[in-house]
Amino acid sequence: MKILNIYVDETGEFGFNNKSSKLYGISFTFYEQDNDISNEINNLNARLKKLGYTGMIHMADLIMRRGDYVNFDINMRREIFKTIFHFSRKIPIKIHSIIVNKKYTDNKKVLKQKLLLEINKMLIAKETYFKKFTKIILYYDNGQEILGTILDSAFLKFSSFIHIVNFNHIKERLFQVSDMLTYIDKYDYKYRNKMPITKIERYFFSEEEMRKILKKLDKKRFL
Repeated sequence: MKILNIYVDETGEFGFNNKSSKLYGISFTFYEQDNDISNEINNLNARLKKLGYTGMIHMADLIMRRGDYVNFDINMRREIFKTIFHFSRKIPIKIHSIIVNKKYTDNKKVLKQKLLLEINKMLIAKETYFKKFTKIILYYDNGQEILGTILDSAFLKFSSFIHIVNFNHIKERLFQVSDMLTYIDKYDYKYRNKMPITKIERYFFSEEEMRKILKKLDKKRFL
């Protein structure tokens, strides 16, 4: 049985008031179960244990120094980032992100249609690839139920599709790769489109560092 695991995370929300996010993003991590990555996961966990943090790596909180990371200095937080980043480079995965500028949408309905359109474009472009698998397992926790519905609508064309909502966010390190990507690819979108980048983001990543990060991830891009 040939199984494809897809890990999905999002950034932004469906709101359209003045305090809402200007961008909405979805990141996908594609992993074929035939590829054994147990050694890489063990090495990642060992590295995190040595640093003194074994929880889920959540990029937004990591960069903003909040939640689990409120007592960690910049050097510690950067080391935690490096563990998940280098892990993502070493393992046989493919990645893809969809970023939508809400400036060009009018309401939730339009945003929903745009996201579904972009996901379907990906599925059509790689239809031969997806049809190779006897089972497609999508991991998304329905943190936003609207997105969960969109994903189901797009992927249900594959009879082998299963959507898993309840899973251990700490153990599923590939889900955390998608979480990382939502932040990195949103940053890249803002940079390329001359949108404001916060002082905290500039403090955590220099422009040169971000260019290097993105270049190293290029080989993993799905499209």
